[in-house]
Amino acid sequence: MSPKEKDNDLYIVDDELNSNIIRRTLVKKLIAFIQLYALYIIIFGELGPGGGFQGGVILGSSIIIYILIFGLEEGRKRISQKASDFFSSTGALIYGGVGLLALIFGGNFLQYAALPWGEPPVANHYGIMAVEIGIGITVAATMIILFCEMIGRD
Repeated sequence: MSPKEKDNDLYIVDDELNSNIIRRTLVKKLIAFIQLYALYIIIFGELGPGGGFQGGVILGSSIIIYILIFGLEEGRKRISQKASDFFSSTGALIYGGVGLLALIFGGNFLQYAALPWGEPPVANHYGIMAVEIGIGITVAATMIILFCEMIGRD
């Protein structure tokens, strides 16, 4: 191998390392903003387009991006299998709990006006918000579980 070819190989390795550093730094900086945007969509989803599903997809995608850049082992240090399983079932429990709470207080399943959280418009607002949060948590956790299971296979 000539010295010139060796120098080219060094440049290629050096470019890959610099590119990897740039990707890692960029992802570390952007994930917080992506997750903040996802939480905004989840919480204020009942006021306009968006909501629990869309915000959950964005929230789950932020963790998936982290796993793609840093690897599955590093990603599992951020959110373990137990934690993602817990969040998946907790979100569904929130959704079902709001519906059952409406039934207990004399309404139909997910009839938010029957909830004991104030006047009907206020109860509607809080009921929808609770359901959106439950859906967002479930969707985000389920996306993470599915992605990790798919890339964890050999």
